[in-house]
Amino acid sequence: MEKRNALIAGASGLVGSSLLTHLLADDQYEKIVTITRKLIDTMHPKLIQQPLDFDFIESLKLDIQVDDVFCALGTTIKTAGSQDAFYKVDFTYVVNLAKWCASNGVQRLLIVSAMGANSKSGIFYNRVKGEMETAVGQLNILQTGIFRPSLLMGVRKEKRGGEKIAQAVMGTLGFLFAGPLLKYKGIHADVVAKAMIKSAKKELKGFAIFESGEMQQM
Repeated sequence: MEKRNALIAGASGLVGSSLLTHLLADDQYEKIVTITRKLIDTMHPKLIQQPLDFDFIESLKLDIQVDDVFCALGTTIKTAGSQDAFYKVDFTYVVNLAKWCASNGVQRLLIVSAMGANSKSGIFYNRVKGEMETAVGQLNILQTGIFRPSLLMGVRKEKRGGEKIAQAVMGTLGFLFAGPLLKYKGIHADVVAKAMIKSAKKELKGFAIFESGEMQQM
C-alpha cells in the first residue's frame, strides 16, 4: 500500500478537526502536517504542526514531500467582520494554498466549498465560493476535488446561533430529505471528512465536484 504524507489547512475547524482525527488513525498516511495560526491541542507521533500566517502561504517550506492537501478553510461574513475579510479567507487564502500545491508537487487537493457555489450567483457568499472553485480548477494539479456540503452538523468551537437552531431542526426533520432532496439534508462534518479521504484514495484525475448527497452516499 502506497504510503503518503498529508497536509490539512483549517485543522481547528469542524471538518478540519475530523480530517485530522481520521488521517492520524489511517495507516496509509505517515505524516500529517497542520498549518494554523496557533498550535492546536493535539499531540501524535505522526503530527507536524506548522504555525503559519496565511497572508504568506507562498513562503511555506516543509522538510517532507506532501502528497495530499485537505483544505477546510472557511469563515462567515459575521465572524470575519466584513465582506472583504470573508473574501480574504474563503477566496484568497484557499486559492493561494492551491497555487502552493501546484508549485510543490502536490498530487491531490481536496477542498471544502459550499452547496450553491456559483461564480455568477447574486448571493455574495455563493459567488465567492464559486469564484474560488473556478480559480482552483485552472491550476495544474493532478486531482482536485471540490466538496459542497449542505448545512454542516457537529459541535463547533465558535458559537453560531442561527446554525445551531438549523441543526436542531434538521436533526428532527432530516428523515424527510430523501431521494432528490438528499443533497439538502444536513450533513455531519465527519461524513464530509470521510468522503474527502475516500476520494483521495481513489486516485482520480482531473477536476471533480461532489455535492452533499453524493458525500452522504459515499
